[in-house]
Amino acid sequence: MKLLFISDLHLCKERPEITELFLDFLQHQVREADALYILGDLFEVWIGDDAVEPGNQRVIAALKEVANHGVRIFFMHGNRDFLIGDNFATMSGCRILDDPSIIDLNGEPTLLMHGDTLCTDDREYQQFRATVHDPEVQRDFLSQSVARRYDIVDHYRNESRERSKQKPQEIMDVNQNAVISTMKQHHVRRLIHGHTHRPAMHSLLIDGQQAQRIVLGDWYHQGSVLTLEDHHFDLQSFDKMNARSADTG
Repeated sequence: MKLLFISDLHLCKERPEITELFLDFLQHQVREADALYILGDLFEVWIGDDAVEPGNQRVIAALKEVANHGVRIFFMHGNRDFLIGDNFATMSGCRILDDPSIIDLNGEPTLLMHGDTLCTDDREYQQFRATVHDPEVQRDFLSQSVARRYDIVDHYRNESRERSKQKPQEIMDVNQNAVISTMKQHHVRRLIHGHTHRPAMHSLLIDGQQAQRIVLGDWYHQGSVLTLEDHHFDLQSFDKMNARSADTG
C-alpha cells in the first residue's frame, strides 16, 4: 500500500512551472500509488465551479485521468479553494473530505486537516474565516458575475498581504494548545496537516503518550509530498530532475 499526501500547491497562471511539476507528479508518481490525499489549497484562487481557468482545466483533466486509472484521490478544502464543490468532484474524479477527517493508517487512527483552524492566535484571520464560510455569504458571492468575483477576491488578497506583513510570524503558525486539544477531542495520536508551509515531523506528548504531528510542505519553489509505504513515512521535496528528503526536524 502506497499513500501520498500533499497540500498548498497554490496552482495559478502566474507560476506555470509549478502546474507543470504537478502534472508530471500525477503522471509519474501518483499513477503508481494507491491513493492521493490533497489537504487543501490545490489552487491559489477558486471562485466557483462555474469559473474554471483554462490552466486549471488541464489539472482537472489530469486528475480525472489518474482517477480513471484506479488511484483514489481525496480532496479537502483549504483557505484558498473552499468554494470547490460537487461539480469539481465530478469533473476531477476526486472525493471531497470533510475538514477534519479521520482515516486509518496501518491500524492507527490519523486526523487529517488543512490546518488553518489550528492557527488560533491569528484572531483576525479566524474571524474572516468564519465570515467567508457562512453559507449565506457564499451564496451571495457565487451569485455575482465572474468578473465581480475576481474583483472581490483581488481586493481581499491585497488586504491580506498587507496585514500579513504586520503580523509576527509566530501567530500565523499553529497554536500548540489547539493542536493538543484537537487531537484529544478526536482521540488520535497522529495528525497530518498543511497550511503553515513549514514541513516537519513533530513529536509531542498527549496525556503522557507519544504523539506525532506531520506538517506538509508548500509547492511555491518545488514539490513536496509525504509518502506512506511499508509502514514508513517519508517527507520529501522534489523537482522534475530529482527527489531528496526534506529536513524534517
